[in-house]
Amino acid sequence: MSFAAAIQCRGLTVEAAGRPILGPLDLAVAPGEHVLVVGPSGSGKTTLLRAIAGLALPERGELELFGEPASGKGSLALAPEHRGVAMLFQGAALWPHLSVERTLRFVLARKGVKGGAARARVAELLSSVELVGFERRLPGTLSGGERQRLALARALASRPRIMLLDEPLGPLDAELRASLLARIDSLHHQESWTTLHVTHDPEAARSIATRVLRLERGSLVNDGRADRAGARA
Repeated sequence: MSFAAAIQCRGLTVEAAGRPILGPLDLAVAPGEHVLVVGPSGSGKTTLLRAIAGLALPERGELELFGEPASGKGSLALAPEHRGVAMLFQGAALWPHLSVERTLRFVLARKGVKGGAARARVAELLSSVELVGFERRLPGTLSGGERQRLALARALASRPRIMLLDEPLGPLDAELRASLLARIDSLHHQESWTTLHVTHDPEAARSIATRVLRLERGSLVNDGRADRAGARA
């Protein structure tokens, strides 16, 4: 392989109650790819994202991120907070007691960004997701689309190299899905992410993807370029 893979799995296996729910999986994702991950419920899609994020411990196999060992042989070699990975969930998973601005400041403070630098970064993040003027709003007062945009800004605050999308557009109507998908695509290129995108609606995201993976019962059964995978995914 001529590139240092952003994500490299070798025999990666995650189990539940002693039974494999993912793997053994061999997979390489190049830096900058936008990969759709499709398959029926229970096929291991979310488990794959959680393993990459360091939230699911593999029993066997190895995971490397940008050539650095991350997980393997039942242990984490790299803590979740040091992986350069952000995850965007279907339900946004926002902190209900923190305003829009305080949500972003909290993430920035954990990264050591404070004072004027934090103020400037918050302004930049809010502009990038079109939430300027929403600084004092609590998540409970936001619409579904606004909550997902705040969740996206929160993910951006950590300046990730890998963005994991776990059905983040599922509960939104078609117009909002299209708008947020375009925003994610723009940020993918602007921020030079490597993106893994779990979706039950691959047609909606196929135009921006480079590749489509299909999982079934924890196994990779198809790996194709996005422009020719329509009939198979």
